[in-house]
Amino acid sequence: IETSITSIVAVDRVRVSYRGHDQGALAVGASFEEVAELLWTGTLPTASAWPIISTTTPAAARVLDRFSMTVTAAAVADPARDDLSEDAVVSVGRRVLSALAESSPVLGDGRVPRLHLPDRDPLRSTVAGRLWTRLTPLRPPPGGVHAVNAALVLLADHELAPSTLAVRVAASTRADPYAALSAGLATGSGPFHGGASRLCREVLDRAASTSSDAALADAAASFGVYPGFGHPLYPQGDPRAVVLLDLVRTTWAGSRRLAQAEALISAANRRGALPNVDLALAALGHAAGMGADAGESIFAIARCAGWLAHALEEYAQPPLRFRPRALFVDLSAEQGRGETTPSRLG
Repeated sequence: IETSITSIVAVDRVRVSYRGHDQGALAVGASFEEVAELLWTGTLPTASAWPIISTTTPAAARVLDRFSMTVTAAAVADPARDDLSEDAVVSVGRRVLSALAESSPVLGDGRVPRLHLPDRDPLRSTVAGRLWTRLTPLRPPPGGVHAVNAALVLLADHELAPSTLAVRVAASTRADPYAALSAGLATGSGPFHGGASRLCREVLDRAASTSSDAALADAAASFGVYPGFGHPLYPQGDPRAVVLLDLVRTTWAGSRRLAQAEALISAANRRGALPNVDLALAALGHAAGMGADAGESIFAIARCAGWLAHALEEYAQPPLRFRPRALFVDLSAEQGRGETTPSRLG
């Protein structure tokens, strides 16, 4: 599948870029809204102000159920939902991502903190700032909103992850952008994809109540891996984790919660395991006093930007181009020969 969106290239080190722009530099210096526009249009704007779209969903709903309801409600209210042009899809993206940021209940006093980026005037009413008020009741320390914005940027796209492939398959049938987003949300809801940071939080919480070594041993026994550590694309370490953990360390330096995360990372490092972005996302939520589902919220909103970029690419391709064939296995014939299904399929 050809794409002009995200490049992951290993030379002396792994470099990730969006439309030719270094991902790490964007995470530090650009707003999530600007990066979303870059993914959709190929042009990085100097500023991007999105409308604030208020929405209401049941307070008790799980975060991804709430997001799915928000996307469906936006689709029902859009008479032009079948317009697959770039302008129409970009407009959908601005409205839906803004609505998702507003879809969870406010936990604090509701005052939206500003986003401070290097060498720029503070930005008001950003997705990162509005999301902060719904992820934690605490007021952000200096750099707190910047860390959330960076996480959104770093997670906005990751080439052909499973959820992105699902979005492209949906778009290849000419499903509208809302339906394509729904396909991504459904696939991303799995605990080993968009929900991975929740598993990491469980390991962090276990480490805080027992020890890092005990938490890692329990995780290995339960899952066969250390959640939040290692990544097949980054054998020498996930560069997204490096950027985000640097910001978390700077923002919450000296905090007890950060020390717990650092102890877990050190214990995993002794086992030869390096943190990935899911662990960094969990460390951000842990340090900031956010709920266990905060990482899922950040991941889903971030990845919606990339999903729509891939949907736009797919709309420009011939329809229905994904039609893999299955390898039929006649189980009755195999059993008749006395062969066991696992050995045959293996």
